[in-house]
Order: sequence, then structure tokens, then C-alpha cells
Amino acid sequence: MPPFSKLLIANRGEIAVRIIRACRELGIATVAVYSDADKDALHVRMADEAVHIGAAPAGESYLAIQRICESAIQRGADSVHPGYGFLAENAAFAQAVIDAGLVFVGPPPAAIEAMGDKARARELMEAAGVPVVPGIDSAIQRFSESANERMAGWANQIGYPILVKAAAGGGGKGMRIAENEGELEDAVAAARREAAHAFGDDRVILEKYLPEARHVEIQVLADHHGNTIHLNERECSIQRRHQKIIEETPSPLLDDDLRAEMGAAAVAAAQAVGYTNAGTVEFILDPGARDFYFIEMNTRLQVEHPVTELTTGLDLVQLQIRIAAGEPLEAPGPGWGQDSPISLPSAPLRAGFAHSPYGHAIECRLYAEDPAAGFLPAAGKLFKFVPPEGPGIRVDSGVVSGDVVSTHYDPLLAKIIVHAPDRPAAIRRMQTALRETVALGVRTNLDFLQAALAHPVFQAGEATTRFVERHLDGWAPDGEVPLEVLAAAALIENRESRIENRKLVLEGAELVSPWGALTGFRVGERGDRS
Repeated sequence: MPPFSKLLIANRGEIAVRIIRACRELGIATVAVYSDADKDALHVRMADEAVHIGAAPAGESYLAIQRICESAIQRGADSVHPGYGFLAENAAFAQAVIDAGLVFVGPPPAAIEAMGDKARARELMEAAGVPVVPGIDSAIQRFSESANERMAGWANQIGYPILVKAAAGGGGKGMRIAENEGELEDAVAAARREAAHAFGDDRVILEKYLPEARHVEIQVLADHHGNTIHLNERECSIQRRHQKIIEETPSPLLDDDLRAEMGAAAVAAAQAVGYTNAGTVEFILDPGARDFYFIEMNTRLQVEHPVTELTTGLDLVQLQIRIAAGEPLEAPGPGWGQDSPISLPSAPLRAGFAHSPYGHAIECRLYAEDPAAGFLPAAGKLFKFVPPEGPGIRVDSGVVSGDVVSTHYDPLLAKIIVHAPDRPAAIRRMQTALRETVALGVRTNLDFLQAALAHPVFQAGEATTRFVERHLDGWAPDGEVPLEVLAAAALIENRESRIENRKLVLEGAELVSPWGALTGFRVGERGDRS
């Protein structure tokens, strides 16, 4: 029997599509929700049912907690998956789902709340023995605008550069770096404004900023029966504006000992807050000293989860659903990654688990943005989108040719993921996949991704979180867009326009448009074809 009969997806785009596909394999019916801007979106077309949840401003439609819960009940859903972003890490939403008599496919509200508050999370991790980044004491994590002088004193104790970051939320929002005391006040003010807008909470905390660090995260899973495990690491050091663009596993830096140590810390972090379901514990790693520090826990599925799936043979979305339904993480037989993709080793088998995953996986995020203009988001019609295909290539996307890239949402077009026996082979496979990707109509970061993959520092596995600003600052594409690409886009648009506008409807009367006719119409000449 399926774990649930019908699941509502409180999200959009590629993650909604990803969840729909996982549910299909489990025999679970799906309900999509959509705003006015998404009425023709791929996730709406793929779901078994779809519910309109709001008009403009479109970005706020997916934050309507009451409307989403009501829609789930009205459509007979028994469970809700939040995806990532929007309400995925909102404890009030998780509680509202539970109060409505539905199952929330995610962690308990108390765990979301504990880890969502960066100030409180620091306290909990210190108490659990998990190393944290040097920062301010808990007694001064909630300071007021009038405390600038005291704030400067705290920063001097920590030592510059200082990272100012939102106490609530994540995803790179509400974060600023102050290189010295003169920059601190402006950095705090800017971080607070962005945090208030993104999370409705303008509190920030101060931490020591490690400029040449590596960003390494550990995937954890925990069931309702006391089992908590980790699925090894993902390296996420390639970032722009504190947001990841290239992720891989395993990390080129970690050995078995460091991997086991970080994995144990991640498990301890999850257990400290009574965590269940899938989550990710993120660390900053000093590559020289090999010291690592907890920075936050994402209480949801991560955008980069496919690299873990490709190296383990597991479907993390299906595991989320099964854990939410009460199923335990059980020890499998031989060849667990292929023969038993639903079961996982329990805590006693954790020590040997690090050796089970196979090969190397890399994910590149394809964005509609202009890297040469500060990564400004791009919008418009995606005339043609042809994702790459081939052995070891996977594409998670929420768009197809003809879709409109909206200004209302994150400009992620697709995640391109590859798997190969080792890292050099995975890099070559990704370079080939990017070369074969076609995305016409909006600017994308395709060329920028190729430049990052080809850089000697990345190739050597030595990239830090400052890779982009140190090695690709001022990057610009080689030359203009080829004429044949522009011509192809024009032909595609012209053909689609003719097909869509073959007939016009005016005041209820159907009129044939000569501009959309396919009969060979010519002004002053015969219309038949010779």
C-alpha cells in the first residue's frame, strides 16, 4: 500500500516536479498549488489535481498558510510536502498542517524553530559538543539599533573580517561581510533590511568570517524510532552572493577520518533537537587546519540533494515520505544501494556506511541570469530549452520550451547533474552536458559554469568559498551571441507565433489571419503552393 493516498505539494518549479515524480512511483496522487503567474507551469500540468491559491503579488501566494491547508483538506489530501523555499522551514506552517489533521512531510515544528533561529541553534550546538564558528555570546545576540558602540566592541573581540547574518532563515539572504570597523554599521543595517524583507525578522548575529574556507554539508536522515544516520557530504564551495551554484560529492578535501568526524557531528546536531526526516547540517571547514564549524541546519530537502542520490542509489524524496508515514530506517541486505533503495542502515552500521556510496557526482545550477552584470536575474520567454541527455546525466527542471521566466520567483531553470566513476570523469561529463544544453530567449550562466569547471583551481579540487570573486571576478563571455543562435531563436519564435495565431477570435466571430495562415499567402499573388 502507498504510504499516503494523496499529497499536496506546497511549492512550485523543479522541486514540485521532482516530488510529483517520486509520488507517481509510490502510487500517491498529487495536488499542485499555483499562483496567477504559474497557471500554465509544468508542475501544474503534471499533477493529478491543481488548486489556484492566489493572485499578485505572485511570490506571496505560496506563503498563504491557511489557503494551502484549506486546499489540502478540500481536495482530500492526507499529507503535505513543503519542498524547499517558501514555507519549507516555517514552523508555523508545519504546525498548521498538523493541526489540520494532515501529515507534514518534514521535521517536527520544534526542530524547525530551534534550527531556524541561528542564535538559538548556536547555543544548542555548543551544548551538544558540536563545534561552532567563533561568535558573540548568547546574552548579546539580540541587540538593538542603539547598540552600535557595544556591537563594535563585540566585533573587535571576535576579530575582523566579520560575517553579519540573519538570525532567522538562510539561503544566503541577510548576510553581509564587514572587513573592518568602518564597514560594520552599514553591513548590519543592510543585513537587517534584507532579513526583515525575506523572513519577517530583522535580528542578526555576528560571527568570525573565514575568507578561505570550504563549505561542506552533511545529509542526515532520522526516523521516528530513534535511528539517525548520515549519507556523507556534499562540497558546496562554489558560490555567488553566498548562494551555491556548483555542488559535488564526495568532497575533494575529505578523507575517511574527517568524513566520519563530520558525519558524527551532524548526527549529534540532529539528535540534539529531536530531528526526524531529511535534513542537512552545514559546516565551514578550514582547509589548512582541517577544523570544521557548524554554521546552520537546513530543516528540509536541499536543492543539491540529487548528487547524494546518484552516489547512493537512494530516492531521498521517497524516503522523506516513508519516514513521515512512520516507517523505520532498517538495515538492508547485500547491495543495499541497488536492491533495497527504501531501507537504510540503522545507527549501529553507521561506521561502515561511509564506504558504501559509489563514484562521483556534480550538480550545476542553470540560472536565468547575467553573470557579467553581477548575476542579475533575467526574465522573458524561454523560446527553446533542450536539456542534455546521455549515460550518467540527469536533469531536474520545472520549465519547457515556450515557458515564461517570471520576475516573481527564483531564476533557476534547471539542475544538471552527472555521475561518473571518479571526479575527473565527472567533470568531463558535466562539461559535455553543458555544451549540449540549449537555452534560448533569456540570458543564462551556461558559459560561466563552463569557465568555473575549466579553471585550474576547481580542477585541482582546491576551490574555497571565495573562488568566484578571486578567480572569476570581472568574467565576461567570449564575444557576442553567434548570429546562427539569434537566427534560430527568431525562427523558433516566428514558427510558434504562426501556429498559435493561425486563428483570431474577435467579438465571438472566428476570423482567419493571413499572417498566421499556412497556405502560402502572398500579397497580390496566388496563395496556393507550387
